[in-house]
Formats: sequence, structure tokens, C-alpha cells
Amino acid sequence: MNRKRKIGYLFGSALIALTLFFIPAAPVLASDTVTVFAAASTTNAVTEIGKLFTEQKMGGFTPSFASSSTLAKQIESGAPANLFISANEKWMDYLQEKKMIDSGTRTNLLGNRIVLIAPADSKLGAVDIAPHFDLARLLADGKLAMGDPDHVPAGMYGKKALEALGAWQGVQDRVARAKDVRAALALVERGEAPLGVVYGTDAAITDRVKVVGTFPAKSHPPIVYPVALVAGAETPVAKSFLQFLKAPEAKAIFEKYGFTVR
Repeated sequence: MNRKRKIGYLFGSALIALTLFFIPAAPVLASDTVTVFAAASTTNAVTEIGKLFTEQKMGGFTPSFASSSTLAKQIESGAPANLFISANEKWMDYLQEKKMIDSGTRTNLLGNRIVLIAPADSKLGAVDIAPHFDLARLLADGKLAMGDPDHVPAGMYGKKALEALGAWQGVQDRVARAKDVRAALALVERGEAPLGVVYGTDAAITDRVKVVGTFPAKSHPPIVYPVALVAGAETPVAKSFLQFLKAPEAKAIFEKYGFTVR
């Protein structure tokens, strides 16, 4: 091979190599991605599970986290969700009654507990959460942070528990109604509220709050997280993700964050 032909050959090979190097990877199609609407309290666990799902090349993963009530209303309005994880049965029932979920895929996925939290540097010690405990006195001049008890599951459970314990009447006008449980957690983390009611799993993800008491399980309805595919959006990747939520790898992640797996 003469010198000119050799240079041309090398130049052509380099050009082909560069062209191949810069060819973009094939995009993940929408049909290959599962869009998961999940209760705010599952944010850390479901995000980690979704990352593992993607790493195992089972499909793409797009999450949306908010209060279960907000997500249910969005699904009702036509939001493009494939799968819904609710923090209570009420909002799953709401969608089921409207035939917005595939009821044949509905199962109870997780359980949780509700706890009373204070800022990590609070001088408050352990609180005996028992009938007629004086929560109003513990609040002093502050407010009780909790998810809005009119629609946020954690707040609904909290209100039920406080009613059962005879403590709700004394604090009902002193509740800082947050848009979801993570917003309630943030109020206590920042010291804007001296006490808050959140899930045990929320308290476990931060060192800026401490648990000062756990509500008796019998003081409120069982905390159940149902999951189901959204009607009309039961794609193969969505079905795979639903199955993956029940796999040993996902179970280990849920338990790491303090959930009980049903």
C-alpha cells in the first residue's frame, strides 16, 4: 500500500470510529417506561427500587410523589400514570369506584406506624402516648405539624388516633396542615413546629428529628398501602414493575426504610 492510500485508509477508519462513537444511544420509548404515582412517604424506598429496576434493564422508571389524595385526583383527571401506590385504602377505593384502576391487580403492599416527632435538639423526652395525654401542654405556644387530616392519609390516621385517645379536641385548632407527610416532616426539621405526626418511616430518613412517642396500633385503623395498575395503562413494563415491587430485592429495600411488607 503506497503512502497516500495508507493515509487515506487511516483517515477513513478514524472517521468511521468517530462517527460510531457519537451515534446517540437509542432513546427509551415511552412504552418502555413505567410512570409510578406513589405516596410521598414512599419517596426514598420507591426511588431506590426504581433505580434498581432500571439498572437491571427491565425498563425505564418515572416517579411522581405527592399526597395520595393529590395523586388520585390527578389520575382521575387523566394524568399518564401506569401504577398507583396509595398510603391508605380510601384513595385507592376512590379510584376503584370510578373504574380508574385495574382492580384485578390491586394488592396490599406495605404497612407502617405513626409516631410523634420533635426537632432533634428538643429538650422534650419520651412521651407516653396514652388516653387523655396532654398534647396541648406539650405544644406550649407552637403548632402540631401533620398532613392535612381532611385528605392526607398520615393526617387522617393521626386525627383518628388523637380522637381515640381524647387528645384531638385540645389541639384541633393548633394544627399546621401540610400538603403531605413530607411537608409536615420538614416543618419539624426546620424547628417551625415543636411536634409533628408522621410515619415512622419518615422519621427514620433524617437525623434532624427524633421520635418521642409511637401511637398505639389500636388507636387508629391499620395503615395499609395498596398498589394497583391504572386502568388502560397496563403496559408490559408496568406489569413487570408491579411484580418487581414484590420481589426479594424490593422487599429488602422497603424493610430497610422501616416499612412492613405484606
